[in-house]
Amino acid sequence: MARQKIQIKKIDNITARQVTFSKRRRGLFKKAYELSTLCDAEIALIVFSATGKLFEYSSTSVKQVVEKRNLLSENLNRLDRPSLELPV
Repeated sequence: MARQKIQIKKIDNITARQVTFSKRRRGLFKKAYELSTLCDAEIALIVFSATGKLFEYSSTSVKQVVEKRNLLSENLNRLDRPSLELPV
């Protein structure tokens, strides 16, 4: 028996929304774990609930992954900007 497709829209019932959030969050974290294990990928996953509660998963350290991302972003921005310095 195939699963029924659902329409992706905000769930009006607060209880059903919370249950769905909890189940999907666990599924998302499981997929992140599997991806990091199978592919040796560095993963940081940060989720805030509607009430502002923080949930996070990281294959190493959230701080390390975010710092690595910021460093990479800074390096890419430097490559995009033309240098005004004259070569020595």
